[in-house]
Order: sequence, then structure tokens, then C-alpha cells
Amino acid sequence: MMQVPENRFAKALRLNQKQIGFWCSLASHVSLEILAGSGFDWLLLDTEHSPNEIPMVYSQLQACMENAVQPIVRPPWNDMVVIKRLLDAGVQTVLIPMIQSAEEARNAVAATRYPPRGVRGFASTSRSSRFGRIADYHHRCEAELCVLLQIETAAGLDKLEEIASVEGVDGIFIGPGDLSAALGYLGNQDAPEFKAIVEDAIRRVKNCGKAPGILTSNESFAQRCLDIGALFVAVGSDSGLLARGSEALVRRFRPAG
Repeated sequence: MMQVPENRFAKALRLNQKQIGFWCSLASHVSLEILAGSGFDWLLLDTEHSPNEIPMVYSQLQACMENAVQPIVRPPWNDMVVIKRLLDAGVQTVLIPMIQSAEEARNAVAATRYPPRGVRGFASTSRSSRFGRIADYHHRCEAELCVLLQIETAAGLDKLEEIASVEGVDGIFIGPGDLSAALGYLGNQDAPEFKAIVEDAIRRVKNCGKAPGILTSNESFAQRCLDIGALFVAVGSDSGLLARGSEALVRRFRPAG
């Protein structure tokens, strides 16, 4: 009997094991396949701030299949229809953006559960059930799902404990870009005052018994977040690596001035 695929990312979080990840916005199954073999524990497939649509995500999920890396997908919004389609495509871990209340958190969790525990629509032969080959998938899949919620506003930060305490929430991701803008640090995520807010949020999530996460290309701050309890940390992005790496290569052959 075919089994529901193990969500190694979710299992690692439950075991309090740190997971190093990478942000993917190029919307390419080719770049995903390359990155999938690089040794990261997880890759974030973004559909909020990239030209990435569900058929493209489908191909990117396939590109991850032969590697140990675990894909996480961020939908563009806390939308039950989009979340349903991603789950049917085989996504097991979702990162839901812009959560600002416990009610929104409950709605996000409900979108990942079949009735009576939620509102996920039923499909009998989707990729998630390996086209109907996983026996009793609809009763067994929940154990391998992972729901991560993104805090990126002042309102969300104020309600962090209420959001984190919602049943079915596995982790809280601190969205540094939008949160820095919301708190008056637009374009200055390295401000010491803002870093202190992020560190406090990580500790608050940890105190709720949930896994804290963040994205930062500042390697020393990434390590600092890991040291104080963050369990899933993205340490860079494909577009950033390509842009900054290619610029550095040009400078080596064409010095400024």
C-alpha cells in the first residue's frame, strides 16, 4: 500500500531540530532542481512576490522529488481556494502570509483540513493522493501537513500569542520586510532596534511551544536567530544570489572607475 509521503520538515520541527532553508522566487523548475541538490533542508516556493502560478509550482514540486529537500509553498494570500489547489498539487507545508488575528489563523488551518475539522474540498485522484493510489489518504494526510503563519504587521505582532496558540498552527514566521515597514524601519532591517523586536518575537513564539522562523540574508543575524531558538531560517534567496553574485563577478573584471 502506498503511504502518505513523510513530511521531514514537520518532523524535524517537532523534534526541535534546526532547519536551514532558501527562498525561491525565480518561478523556475530548472533552478529549483539545481537548488534542491544543494543541501538545504527546505526551499520556499514563493507565489506572493514572484510571477509564480500553480502549474509552475506543480513542476517545481516535481523538481524536488528526487532530493531530500522539503518544499514549502507560500500562497499569495490566506485564500482557502488557492490553498486547496496547492494541497491537491501535493504541497504538505504552507506558509500563509499577513496573519493578523486568531480568527485569520483559524481560517488558515481550516483551509488545510477536510470536514468536519475544516473546509478543504474533496478530490479523489489529485497528485496529493498520488492519483488515488494512497489508500485512505483523506483520513491520513493531516498527520503530514504543516501550517506556518507569517507575522508581518504591528497588529499581528500584538496578537502573536493568540495566533500561535490556535490549534493546528505548527510555526510562526517573522516576515522581516513588511514588519520593518510597518514598524517604521522600511529598508532598514539591520537597525539594532528592529533586530531586538525580531529577537523578542522569536522568544515569544518559542514560549508558546511553536516553531519560530525567519528569512535574512545577514549571515551573522541568521546565526543569532538560530542561537536564540529559531528553528527554520532561510539564509538567502535565488534572485539575491544571482543578482549579487553576477555583480561581484563583473566587478572582478571591470573595477569601478
